[in-house]
Amino acid sequence: MILLANILLALAKIVELASGLLTIYKYILLASVIISWVNADPYNPIVNFIYRVTEPALRRIRRYMPDTGMLDLSPLVLFALIYLVQIIVFDTAYTYLMILSNQLKGGGAL
Repeated sequence: MILLANILLALAKIVELASGLLTIYKYILLASVIISWVNADPYNPIVNFIYRVTEPALRRIRRYMPDTGMLDLSPLVLFALIYLVQIIVFDTAYTYLMILSNQLKGGGAL
């Protein structure tokens, strides 16, 4: 039972790491929004990296959004989706895995 509990604990830590990676992606997305406001040099390696990382997801969202002219709302939609995934999927999975791990370590019934 301890082996299974440790496996569940490791899975919980992986879920926590994935949530942290999404947090980093949110900061990169925020940088992308700011770069779009200041009209940065597209040949700058940092700007190019940020564009390559964020544009595929934003392009998929823009495909389903109505045309709003010069106002691009796709980053807001992506922020909302990331928050939903972090809260609903990752937090729930992490909590559930931690509870199962603690029950197995303590010898409690499932």
